[in-house]
Amino acid sequence: MREADIRAAIQAVRSGALSRRAFIARLTAVGLPGPMAAALLPMSDAAGAQTGKPFYEPVRRGGGGALRMLFWQGPTLLNPHFASGSKDQAACRLFYEPLVDWDRDGNLYPMLAQEVPSLANGGLARDGRSVTWKLKPDVTWHDGKPFTADDVVATWEYARDPATAAITHGSFRSIQVRKVDALTVRHEFDRPTPFWVDAALHCVLPRHLFAAFRGATSRDAPANSRPVGTGPYRFVDMVPGDLVRGELNPTYHQPLKPHFDTVTIKGGGDALSAARAVLQTGEYDFAWNLQIEDEILRRLEEGGRGTLDFAHGGHVEFLMLNHADPWSEVDGERASPASRHPVLLDPAVREALALLVDRDSIQRFLYGRGGVGTANFLVNPARYTSTRKGLGHDPARAEALLEAAGWKRGPDGVRQRDGKRLKFLFQTSVNATRQKVQGLLRQAAQRVGIELELKSTTASVFFSSDPGSQDTATKFLADLQMYQQGRNGPDPGRFMEMFCSWQIASRENKWEGRNVIRWRHERYDRTFRAAEVEVDPVRRAALLIELNDLVCEDGAIVPIVYRPAISALTRRLRAPISGWTVETAQIADWFKA
Repeated sequence: MREADIRAAIQAVRSGALSRRAFIARLTAVGLPGPMAAALLPMSDAAGAQTGKPFYEPVRRGGGGALRMLFWQGPTLLNPHFASGSKDQAACRLFYEPLVDWDRDGNLYPMLAQEVPSLANGGLARDGRSVTWKLKPDVTWHDGKPFTADDVVATWEYARDPATAAITHGSFRSIQVRKVDALTVRHEFDRPTPFWVDAALHCVLPRHLFAAFRGATSRDAPANSRPVGTGPYRFVDMVPGDLVRGELNPTYHQPLKPHFDTVTIKGGGDALSAARAVLQTGEYDFAWNLQIEDEILRRLEEGGRGTLDFAHGGHVEFLMLNHADPWSEVDGERASPASRHPVLLDPAVREALALLVDRDSIQRFLYGRGGVGTANFLVNPARYTSTRKGLGHDPARAEALLEAAGWKRGPDGVRQRDGKRLKFLFQTSVNATRQKVQGLLRQAAQRVGIELELKSTTASVFFSSDPGSQDTATKFLADLQMYQQGRNGPDPGRFMEMFCSWQIASRENKWEGRNVIRWRHERYDRTFRAAEVEVDPVRRAALLIELNDLVCEDGAIVPIVYRPAISALTRRLRAPISGWTVETAQIADWFKA
């Protein structure tokens, strides 16, 4: 395709005569990698249209009063590179910002970067081996010090150090970040990299506060709990697991923003009480992550005080099977990567557990609009969705499998073999819908001779990153667990690294490794490495689908439902929320009409 033809196609997108999808398809058909084709297009401003129309036109900074947000999981830490739970990530985004982020439609928009790099503006190298980021001038940290390229480089050095034990380590470990000048950095890759934006999606930390705490002393930094960022709000105070408060940043780099004078994230309670506090009483302006039966949500909506927002992304509720032994110790560590689970490594047991999940009933009677049954972990966009249908719900087949594998019923009805019993501890966070799913699975398991002991832990503890707690999801000191996993952005490349062997959570990495099921699969590792460097969008999509199929068909996990992010907003609150990042990513654009 000639340059003149490309420019004409870009203009057609701007005018609305050609869709973004059609544009990308046209260029990939002539050999240009999909991400590079997308990078040629102008990105929308915040949640505005492709014409660049902003979400709203502010007339002055502040004046909006207090923004009251209710998170039934209270934030426990405020370092975005340690925030393994979305409630901590959402709190961090009041104060910290990345170079770019995703809008509701899955388009990139600039935050601390001046613009989104592209082939057209010279930021993206044609060989896919580097990307140059121009930083916004005149941005300051909350303590008044200037934001520069040194901060971006220092964040890379901090996160890539294995001893730091950052959950973002995978995004930084294989790149080089070079300072070009005070307001320019270059990300360099040792091979063509289709997902070149990965590291730029993570929040930048101030060098002057974190450089001395890189590596083994990373948890000692005072700023871990007293953030100093560039974001629209400045830190006031925090009570871990209870509340976080911020105040308007008077020197925020986006003109006339933010709208609200103060912001409070209140934790505690449950999803239902949070929904009521917005939709029924109006006590709060916003309620987060409403994993509630749809019938109840519909009744609450009838009160007329608020509305529900469904932000579609890639969030999946799924069952996890522990491949390590949570009941024995290796060098003082339970569920050590050096151990293997005494029962769940049996393929017949894993397949039987998968056959017990009744997705149709879970969707119909519990989730409704809030959850669509799926047998795949990787969902949305459609180009990355596998055609596999899974095993379906078949308790009779599960019972036959266990019988054939030598698992015989004992006097109490629980199956056993070689002195081992099919009795498992099944944990999740405290949540009414999750507890009902647990109950359905326990009933189905009991019918086939499996006993499930149910455990639920307060969400603020379960999803915390406290290395001293025995009840966190990352430690996974149980046989089975269930929760939602979402991803940052429509590209699932980095997301699927969570099942790679080098991501296994352990004491050595302070349980910040993303592979909490401690699953090892050589073919999966090889396929992921191939997807990392495959620039052909069709072949890369096929590799990513293969990753989904490998982890699901092995029975390492059992997907249950795909979940849009559901939030409640008072009638006056206007909030652009993207399902491809945390709900507060565009908090600077929130306002009351």
